[in-house]
Amino acid sequence: MSQEIVLDNHLQSEKNLAWWLYLVHAASFLLSLGLFSFIPLIINYARRDDTLGTFVYSHHNWQIRSFWWYLAWMLLGAVLFATFIGIPLAWLTWTGAWLWKAYRLLRGFLDLNHDKAMP
Repeated sequence: MSQEIVLDNHLQSEKNLAWWLYLVHAASFLLSLGLFSFIPLIINYARRDDTLGTFVYSHHNWQIRSFWWYLAWMLLGAVLFATFIGIPLAWLTWTGAWLWKAYRLLRGFLDLNHDKAMP
C-alpha cells in the first residue's frame, strides 16, 4: 500500500512540474514570442524519461514537439520576410504559428489538469 502512495506522490510531483513548464512556456511565448522557451525545453528533455509510462510523458512530448514546430514556422517566416514579395506571407506565417502555439499550450494545459494524455 505504501508503494502506491509513493507512486501517486511521484506522479503528482511530475504532473506539477509539467504544469509549471506549461506556465513558463506560456510566459515566454507571451513576453518574448517564445525566445526563452529553450529553458523549459531543456527541463522537458531532462525530466521526460522520469515519466515514462504515465500520461505526463505525453505532455513532455507535446511541449517538445510544440517548441520545435513553432521554431520551424517562425524561421520559415523569417526567410519569407527576407524577400520583398514574401513579407505578407511572412506575417501570415507568423500569425498562424502564434495562434497554433497558443492553441497547443492551452489544450495541453487543460488536458493536463484533467489527467488526459496528449496524442
